[in-house]
Amino acid sequence: MNQEIKKNSKGKKALKWIVTICFVLIITLIFVPFVFKDKIVQMVTNTINKNIHATVTFAEADVSLLKHFPLFSLTVRDIIVANKAPFVGDTLYSAKELSISMRITEFFKSADEGIELKSITTKNGHVNMIVNNENVGNYEIALLQETTSEKETNTSAFSLKLQEYKVENINFKYIDRSANILMELDKINHLGTGNFNKEILDLNTKTTANLSLYLDNVKYIQDVAISLNAVLGIDLKNSKYTFKENTGYINQLPLAFNGFVQLIDEGQFYDINFKTPTSSFKNLLALLPKQYSGNLKTIQTAGNFDLKGIVKGVLSENRIPTFDISFSSKNALFKYDDLPKAVKNIDIDAKVTNTTGTFEDTFVNLNKLAFKIDEEVFSANGSIARLTTNPTIKLAAKGSLNLANIHKVYPVFKKKLSGILTADITTDFDLNAIEKGNYQNIKNAGVIHVSNFKYAGTAVAKPFYIKKTGITFNTNTIKLNEFTAKTGDSDISITGNLDNLYGFLFKNQVLRGDFSLHSNLFKVSDFLINDATETNPKVETGQLKIPAFLDCKFTANAKSVAYDNLLLKNVSGIMHIKDEAVFLQDVKSDIFGGNIGFTGRVSTKEKVSKFNMDLNLKALDISESFGGIDMLRSIAPIAKTIEGKINSTVNVSGNLNTDLTPDLKTISGKLLGQLLNTKLKASNSKALSLLGNNVSFLDLNKLNLDNVTGFFSFENGLVTLKPIPLKYEDIDLEVRGTHGFDNTMNYDLDFEVPLQYLGADVMNLISKLSPKEGTKTTTIPVKASLNGSFNNPSFSTNIKEATTNLIKNLVQKQKQHLIDKGKNRITDLLDGNSKKDSTKTNKIEDVKNLLNGLFKKKKKNN
Repeated sequence: MNQEIKKNSKGKKALKWIVTICFVLIITLIFVPFVFKDKIVQMVTNTINKNIHATVTFAEADVSLLKHFPLFSLTVRDIIVANKAPFVGDTLYSAKELSISMRITEFFKSADEGIELKSITTKNGHVNMIVNNENVGNYEIALLQETTSEKETNTSAFSLKLQEYKVENINFKYIDRSANILMELDKINHLGTGNFNKEILDLNTKTTANLSLYLDNVKYIQDVAISLNAVLGIDLKNSKYTFKENTGYINQLPLAFNGFVQLIDEGQFYDINFKTPTSSFKNLLALLPKQYSGNLKTIQTAGNFDLKGIVKGVLSENRIPTFDISFSSKNALFKYDDLPKAVKNIDIDAKVTNTTGTFEDTFVNLNKLAFKIDEEVFSANGSIARLTTNPTIKLAAKGSLNLANIHKVYPVFKKKLSGILTADITTDFDLNAIEKGNYQNIKNAGVIHVSNFKYAGTAVAKPFYIKKTGITFNTNTIKLNEFTAKTGDSDISITGNLDNLYGFLFKNQVLRGDFSLHSNLFKVSDFLINDATETNPKVETGQLKIPAFLDCKFTANAKSVAYDNLLLKNVSGIMHIKDEAVFLQDVKSDIFGGNIGFTGRVSTKEKVSKFNMDLNLKALDISESFGGIDMLRSIAPIAKTIEGKINSTVNVSGNLNTDLTPDLKTISGKLLGQLLNTKLKASNSKALSLLGNNVSFLDLNKLNLDNVTGFFSFENGLVTLKPIPLKYEDIDLEVRGTHGFDNTMNYDLDFEVPLQYLGADVMNLISKLSPKEGTKTTTIPVKASLNGSFNNPSFSTNIKEATTNLIKNLVQKQKQHLIDKGKNRITDLLDGNSKKDSTKTNKIEDVKNLLNGLFKKKKKNN
């Protein structure tokens, strides 16, 4: 019993020691990395900066023994490798995270020693490899080491004894500025595992990415999905990489690779061949992106499609490998199970070749492309030479297509088309001729006809019907012989010439044209798309933009144009679309019983669209025009009370709303108008009604406005009216003031009122004060003002004050008149030195009597 107790006691002690040791080891694994963190980071930083011509920075670094136990791991975040001269400002590599792992013994080395890495992982980053015009690459950042011994060589840089490396969500971009080449690999995910301790090893790789390729700014490949699962035989001593077991895909097209790539002094040597594992015609549709190929599981095919190629030779600064890549099908067919028709008699014979190894000797030959739907046959052939220098393109196409069959054979076209397309065209041109404008070197010939075409989709507001169109291809122009179409209630007919189509298609140049447009009825709403639908009414339409690639002039003539609530008749003029703007010239139209003409510009080039316009209104109905157009109504809201015609010129500019209507808060300009055969209806305005009710002598409905001219200026939502002189019977009147687009107003009125309009009591008093002066021609100045708003006006006048002042002035004049009269009589009596004394005595008596009478009268009057 005692022995068992002793054994149990020893077992408990052993277990206690094991638990304690494990606990200490765990603590060590957790905390030791933090103790040596600064040293490890310094070792990595020194090793990197000693061996590259670039600047490496990162935000933070973490070390751990647990992440890849028993290896140490170092993770740096927000790392950037920035180039130095001659690529200052360029970034070679950046990533959100970079992790490396190494043996535990590596952190016991001094900070100056090199370290051996076991794995590398990078996530969410970018790699930018750039070759400048001097053929220098920004990736050439490794510094040449001056070594004096083998030992120094071995400790001067990283020792790559990797077993695994991993790339997650990396975007790779290769830019060759000398050759104008751009290649992009987006969303790269790559994993490689192998024992790099050996000179000969097998590397297991898995790769997915999206490929895009541009040559001379021309997009040849865009977002093509590629993937490759391959075992690569690696011979590190001879720098040779051989394809062994592999499965690759371009979109959904499978490819099998054989051959090798070897690094040599000149560059790389390629000896690779590839082909489709099967020759099913389904392989061709698999070459398309998924969104364009449909469900390949529901497709029936017959015949073959073979893709194969050979790439062999040296890739260096001056050479590329030779290659021969071919696509071929013969008498093939495909039909989707859920569609009623099939595409038959498909023949394809195409090659991409280079037999010399020089860039400019790359050729694309489409020897034959033909197919049949029902009884309609379409065929084409062509070629592209000097692909990388001055591409020369030849193309011929001939046949007919019933467009209604497209959605019956191909599932991507969900919208139903209808109509017949017939074509017989040839073209022969090179891009230099387009770039330099040598259109005489472009050889076009043939015709295209479309009849009874119908299209309904999100790209148009209403179903679009093309009754007939005919296009002729000439040497340097494409002539639109006829184009008659209808959408909604609108009809259009267009003829004219289209220039520089190839420059637009291949060189991103503007598309130029000169057309004549005719219409019986053109409703703008038939062409405007409303994004706010019943299913999504909260969607806001974005700002309408005029395409930058258009440089087209339209000479238009329309019997009727309907826009919003306006109907314009006999519209004619010139519309030039250029530089993201529309220039209007000599546009004329009958509207509101008169004629309107305008010249101006609407530009959508800036973030906020702008306009400036000169309008010429002739004999327009005032109430209709100023009531039907928001801008005119805001400038002169009182115009709705006037019946008659107006001649006017309007100069206006400002910003536009997203639907290209004027933003009234931003417009500025001026309006000069002359009224013709007018009649005023004051009852239509609260402000005028208030004025008429408070001025008894003024009947506004009898106010003569014929031939009256008014001048308005407006800016920042405020309209200023210059003084307008008016005449009401024998009353002179002047109006001036301001009002806002928010309906506020501040107007002043000055009257010269004849005295007889002041009433009988006032006239009797005036006649007593001045009985011998005619009062019919005497006037009194009266001031009035209208304030508040047009909907809630207020009125004030000084007529009582003016009348009181008049009477005071007359009383003062009467007093002065009597005093002056008395003085004159005294002077007459005293004057007469040459007369008799008796006469002087009589005059003195007369003066006394006059003065006595005057004072008595004054007293009586008082």
